[in-house]
Amino acid sequence: MASGNKNKKREMQELFPEHTIVVPGDEGIDFNPDETGDSFYENSIIKAKALYDIVGCPVLADDSGICVDALDGAPGIYSSRYAGPDFMRGRPDGTKIPQAEQNRFLIEQLNDAIAGGKNVTPDSKNGLFPNGPRSARYVCAMVLYMGPGRIYVSQETMEGTIIEDPADQRGENGFGYDPLFFLPQYGKTSAEISPEEKNAISHRGKAAKIMKCIAKCLWGENEN
Repeated sequence: MASGNKNKKREMQELFPEHTIVVPGDEGIDFNPDETGDSFYENSIIKAKALYDIVGCPVLADDSGICVDALDGAPGIYSSRYAGPDFMRGRPDGTKIPQAEQNRFLIEQLNDAIAGGKNVTPDSKNGLFPNGPRSARYVCAMVLYMGPGRIYVSQETMEGTIIEDPADQRGENGFGYDPLFFLPQYGKTSAEISPEEKNAISHRGKAAKIMKCIAKCLWGENEN
């Protein structure tokens, strides 16, 4: 798997228990490609191809992040680098701020946008604000890179909202923005539900389910 994120590796291992998930660091491979794409799936393909070029065998990759409707989809593909309203795409020197600061900045920036009169009218055509003014979603684009010309992509979301106060962040499970991402159907944040519950409804879990169907078709093709 084309990732250096231990939390992603753990979740992917839970989602693909029939396989052993191996990341570059496990094999002593220095892996840090420039993610220059304009979308989740473009960055996912960049990572997958970069690792495929090193190992020469099928690679699984994912690119994911959180998109807030009232912030026009930000931080989106810059979720891991987001450093507040002054550095929406990350700091110029490339350094990252602690996750706790990212969470606080995101909540405060959303509060300011709504207080400033941001248009938060539900837009069913474009899928915006399905859960009200604080609507947000996690997005995951997962790629199975079988080689040049054989690329399979599944992209899914997990819908929810952003809590109103940094002090209300809750939960010890998950990672990243999970403590501030509220799931109305559970009445809990993404960090409060169990890994099994999360994997059943998450952006990554749903994308993995589709990818399993794709892989099953490919294996059947190979067997024939």
